[in-house]
Amino acid sequence: MKIIVSGGGTGGHIFPAISIADAVRAIAPDCEVLFVGAQGRMEMQRVPAAGYAIKGLPVMGFDRRRPWRNIRVLWKLWQSTRMARQIVRNFQPDVAVGVGGYASGPTLREAARQGIPILIQEQNSYAGVTNKLLAKDATCICTAYEGMERFFPADRIVLTGNPVRQSVLASQLTPREARTELGLDSDKRTILVVGGSLGARTINESILGSIALLKEHSDMQILLQTGGYYYDEIRARLEREGCPDNLKVTAFISDMGTAYRAADIVVGRAGAGSISEFCLLGLPVVLVPSPNVAENHQMRNAEALAQRGAAVIVEDSRARQELMPTVLALADDEAQLRTMSENILKMALPNSAEKIAELVLGLVRTS
Repeated sequence: MKIIVSGGGTGGHIFPAISIADAVRAIAPDCEVLFVGAQGRMEMQRVPAAGYAIKGLPVMGFDRRRPWRNIRVLWKLWQSTRMARQIVRNFQPDVAVGVGGYASGPTLREAARQGIPILIQEQNSYAGVTNKLLAKDATCICTAYEGMERFFPADRIVLTGNPVRQSVLASQLTPREARTELGLDSDKRTILVVGGSLGARTINESILGSIALLKEHSDMQILLQTGGYYYDEIRARLEREGCPDNLKVTAFISDMGTAYRAADIVVGRAGAGSISEFCLLGLPVVLVPSPNVAENHQMRNAEALAQRGAAVIVEDSRARQELMPTVLALADDEAQLRTMSENILKMALPNSAEKIAELVLGLVRTS
């Protein structure tokens, strides 16, 4: 049995792809899995590190702001299509799986042309361009949100949820133990602030601009993941201006399972993977959707939670003025935190990778 998994570009695409591959292999250990990604993107390192072979295509995304640059993009797309055709012919997969991102377009389109059943997985509440284009050829479309019939044929949609990193769900620590493990005060209400693995400038500056307010709330503490790009600058600024005792700053948190267990409330972006983790863990969240994403899909993800009373949204343009006052007021409101936790848990879709793996193997058996 052979399966191609294609897509990537960001952790939001790569982690689900690897989770699906792991789940397929757990059920069918002899299955051969080949990834196809975009050259120069993070999947070219992350996938081999997870134990899988990967081929890279020179494909690039379209430049919406500078359309004259798309002549090169079209040339790369033509090259990628030829390479994808050869990869599919040589590997001869039984099924092709697409998780979104540049590379999945040429790969799955060529698989469909060669009569291979394809499954696509859409992580966001607003479908990406690549997946919308591939939907007409897809045998099965796995989604994480209800109401996706506005993008895809209803009879092919299966609500599976998004696969998440199992390590974030595995921690058995109590909140007090988790805080101690992270070098925090075990008794203080804890706010975890994360801007993704690369960090988020707006969120970082919102925290640094509210140091005086944080000092007034000495009964609370913040664990801030700055991202490696911003860490030295922020550390130097705090050394000059003074870092309050209830603020702990780190470039990167390797054990997110422990960090989530320590938190009473989380502040972060609204990427699909992060939201799925928040739902499964029942974490009250304040979301600052990134404005620098295609089709503003992070705002749409956040709105899907906020409409159900499962999250609070602070717009990126207002975050420097509103984020910390909003977070600190919420952290003081135990009743609202409890309600938000109950509401977000209702949106959780567990065992997503296993459900998708079963669908993938089902396509093998019926093809």
